[in-house]
Amino acid sequence: MTRRNRNHGHENRTEGGAVWLWGAHAVRAALKNTHRKSRKLLISVPDPDFRALAAKAKVPVESADGHAIARNLPRDAVHQGVALLTTPLDELDIHDVIETASQPRRIMLLDQVTDPHNLGAILRSAAAFGAAAVVVQDRNSPPEGGVLAKAASGALEMVPVVRVVNIARTLDEFAELGFVRLALADEVSEPIENVDLNRDVVLVMGAEGEGIRRLTREKCDIAVRLPTLPTMPSLNVSNAAAIALYACTIAKTKTD
Repeated sequence: MTRRNRNHGHENRTEGGAVWLWGAHAVRAALKNTHRKSRKLLISVPDPDFRALAAKAKVPVESADGHAIARNLPRDAVHQGVALLTTPLDELDIHDVIETASQPRRIMLLDQVTDPHNLGAILRSAAAFGAAAVVVQDRNSPPEGGVLAKAASGALEMVPVVRVVNIARTLDEFAELGFVRLALADEVSEPIENVDLNRDVVLVMGAEGEGIRRLTREKCDIAVRLPTLPTMPSLNVSNAAAIALYACTIAKTKTD
């Protein structure tokens, strides 16, 4: 699997190019990730598990109180007594991701979803339902960093985030690879359960309010909606992503 380290656009970057991750789930998962190159673990909690993981990953450990940890992090960061200084993950090409994915392959593609909490929640759903990757546009998506990692609760280490320059061109590439491209939209009549999901699928979702951009929508094969009631037709993008991924899982289960 080819990894590239472009190292740009990351939040809270230190002078040496590293980022701080915090929170028990995020730090524990990062220490277990062999693709991570971490520099230092700060810890104030008496939890031997973190020290054991750091020792296995050959990461230096420093004991520090909560205030000392907080000084390295954004204001109001809920660090739970642990923070990890680490190099950002090297970025992956979409071909690397799909070559190793189990069949049928499910990809989540996000069109200008800029809230790191939404992206983090989507990564959790992607990990839970076996999505191969989450694809985002490089310049209109949250950077890798502590806020995203905390929201993802460990899933940032499990599901590749593939950053691309051009969403429309990437959708063309998926078509050439045999994926069906599904746009999720509230206003269409075709429900997602009427579509054959037991195949390679790209689920395309847009930002709340604005939705999917016109050119992105034109590059999709089918527009579908979730089975919501007319009284509440739209959902938060992370909730909608979870339901769409669940629908894919159900489709596969029915054929197994």
